[in-house]
Amino acid sequence: MAKNLVIVESPAKVKTIKKFLGNTYEVVASNGHVRDLPKSTIGIDVEHDYEPKYITIRGKGDVLAKLRKEAKKADKIYLATDPDREGEAISWHLIFALKLEDKKVYRISFNEITKTAVKEAIKNPREIDMNLVDAQQARRALDRIVGYKISPILWAKVKRGLSAGRVQSVALKMVCEREAEIEAFIPEEYWTVSADLAAGKTLFNAKVMTGTKDDGIKTEKDALNIKKKIEKSALKVTEVKKGSKTKKAPLPFTTSTLQQEAVKRLNYATQKTMRIAQQLYEGVDIKGEGTVGLITYLRTDSTRISDEAIKASNEYIKEKYGEAYLTAGNANNKQKNKVQDAHEAIRPTDINRTPALVKDSLSRDQYRLYQLIYNCFLASRMADAVYETYSLKIKVDDMTMSTSSQKMVFAGFRAIYDDDVEDIEEKEKAITSIKEGDSLKLNEVNLEQHFTQSAPHYTEATLVKALEEHGIGRPSTYAPTISTIIARRYITKEGKNLYVTELGEIVNKITTGYFGPVVDETFTAELEEKLDNVAEGKQDWKGVMRDFYPDFKDMVAKADDELDKIDVADELADEFCPECGKQLVIKYGPHGRFLACPGFPECKFTKPYLEKIDVTCPKCGKDIVVRRSKKGRLFYGCEDYPNCDFMSWARPSTEKCPQCGKMMYYKGNKLICSDEKCGFICEKSEK
Repeated sequence: MAKNLVIVESPAKVKTIKKFLGNTYEVVASNGHVRDLPKSTIGIDVEHDYEPKYITIRGKGDVLAKLRKEAKKADKIYLATDPDREGEAISWHLIFALKLEDKKVYRISFNEITKTAVKEAIKNPREIDMNLVDAQQARRALDRIVGYKISPILWAKVKRGLSAGRVQSVALKMVCEREAEIEAFIPEEYWTVSADLAAGKTLFNAKVMTGTKDDGIKTEKDALNIKKKIEKSALKVTEVKKGSKTKKAPLPFTTSTLQQEAVKRLNYATQKTMRIAQQLYEGVDIKGEGTVGLITYLRTDSTRISDEAIKASNEYIKEKYGEAYLTAGNANNKQKNKVQDAHEAIRPTDINRTPALVKDSLSRDQYRLYQLIYNCFLASRMADAVYETYSLKIKVDDMTMSTSSQKMVFAGFRAIYDDDVEDIEEKEKAITSIKEGDSLKLNEVNLEQHFTQSAPHYTEATLVKALEEHGIGRPSTYAPTISTIIARRYITKEGKNLYVTELGEIVNKITTGYFGPVVDETFTAELEEKLDNVAEGKQDWKGVMRDFYPDFKDMVAKADDELDKIDVADELADEFCPECGKQLVIKYGPHGRFLACPGFPECKFTKPYLEKIDVTCPKCGKDIVVRRSKKGRLFYGCEDYPNCDFMSWARPSTEKCPQCGKMMYYKGNKLICSDEKCGFICEKSEK
């Protein structure tokens, strides 16, 4: 009979761990959390020092009954939930839910599900780390208070079913601010001038250097003047430089960088990346081996690597690539001052288990993600890539033209991994034979017109990066935060880009207007630091609550008071119900605004709401209306769609361009001509 009981979170781990431990151990799963705050109430007693009121999660009765039965039979109980704050809290809750206070209970954790790691954890059990539990309690309490206090205000102001969150509201604010920045951006014209040159039989292109952005070539007239100077000049090489540069090997993946790279390289949403990584961590059936955990724990912000993994990877690199490809030291193991629970970076559990070796046992998605993790880790243990560089300069009147080339002379880590998918090595140019003083022949001068570009829309990858850089959230929160604001239709995803919806703008206006400090990036980052201090035993978790709640309570009271004074009655439309004659009103639904009869439920008439902006379509002369894309993004189109296909993401103006007579668009506090070649800009009149 098994005398030892091991409780894990996920049923997927049971089979793997049972295989490692043998018949004297019974392994069962809690299926995640067993206790939580109630859904029906806030669950935090703010009047009695923020004491949480935990209850058994509905539907967990059968699971708990099985766990209690197994616990009664066991001499020793090992709580092997995930190695993070949430996993620590689940273990703590299990002690209460299973009434294990009088049993021999041990906490064990492992960073990878391998035989060595699991057996080592059994040999070195510990007690529950209450600092980690308290950090999780503080996070849960803060999130619950913010969500349960702000969400009802959104219900009253907009519609039921909306939500606000301590981290999600900050993420929404960041997307809204980026969209406002893009909307207000006005492109500026600039030109580049280059020349096709020849030195004997050697052909190459050199570009005019323009110095700083303000020194750039602004107009076609300036570009033509430069062209004349080049055509009149005797062209000679005035400077030649030969050198070398290195490209550093990448760091091994953290949760954030894995999500970013999976978006860029594999086009995986953050939620999909985490789901597949969880499968690789918990264990996959490998032909000839059984169930095997392929990667280490996936929620981490550390780039640290264990000594055993370093030794194994070094031996593998020396054998497969040669000693020259091995990194000279452990420079890649730098990490932040604050590292969640001192985890390792995400890496393969066995460097000899190559992607090719396990490909037939994995799904296509699993294989692609495992290959990405494997290659990045292996590259992080390899030498830097080395390039030979060659550049030359040509004096032209009061200007300088330049060209350069580079050639990779040692691949290093790039033998297996390119650290940037956009990093395309320049084509080698045959300029290495050109010497200082050589005369050059001019073949052609090239003029190109450009316009400056606005900041790009956020993608899931860049939003994760921005959240991490601001210190907002932690590895386990990035994916659910983004998934939530997409699911709530606050933002929409088109291709890789994220756009704010009309609903998102409304919610953001309320949260920033009334709860500005709570959704402030700096404040949120400072709160994360306090949670880190709790995890390290430097701060009391209820002290964090005492610092936060009084000011927040005042914000809620002010919002309640002022929002009560706002007229939230339905806006009357200019149309009447064709069925009962009442004046139609504008309602909000899951997909935006629509017209409805106020006589509901007796009269159920509804129709789409098309908001006119008093601008006529330049193609057919009918009204332009505000529309929404299938994913909720606002745009402006002709009311006669699909017969007329006019559309614009920028809001059209009633004013016409005084230079060319074409339509003008609003851009921030400016009006800009719709024809880039015209380029007319002026201060806007009232919108």
